[in-house]
Amino acid sequence: MVLVLAAYGTPDQSAAGAEQTGFNSSSIGGSMMVRGLGTVIYHVADLHRATTWYTQAFQQEPYFDEPFYVGFNIGGYELGLDPDFTLSKPGPGGGVAYWRVEQIEAAVQHFASVGAIVAAPVQDVGGGIKVATVADPFGNLIGLIENPGVRLPDQ
Repeated sequence: MVLVLAAYGTPDQSAAGAEQTGFNSSSIGGSMMVRGLGTVIYHVADLHRATTWYTQAFQQEPYFDEPFYVGFNIGGYELGLDPDFTLSKPGPGGGVAYWRVEQIEAAVQHFASVGAIVAAPVQDVGGGIKVATVADPFGNLIGLIENPGVRLPDQ
């Protein structure tokens, strides 16, 4: 069984979703505390190798590349690579962030073609939403989600 939690894409959709769920931002001080996905950090033992792999897998060069952290801008969200294992180790066991994709089958194929292992194949979870999970070569799980009902605000 797969449970997918998705944030509503626009302020109007957020308000509608809050009414449906019984949650509203005024109950916590009048403003929405969580605005959406900001950063997902994957812990890696070999930062150089991971940077090369993530550059190829996400087809994006890092915007921040230092020996202590590498950051990528993926559609306005940050994907970070962290070689520090003080708080967390690489691999499964924590939360899985789901990255939005337009065509999930093609995305899974792409990630597999650059060395990811399909941990959970594409599943239709209802409402036109499809999810899949791949594992990077370092053991971290990467969620992929195709959700035609949730769109980012125009930028």
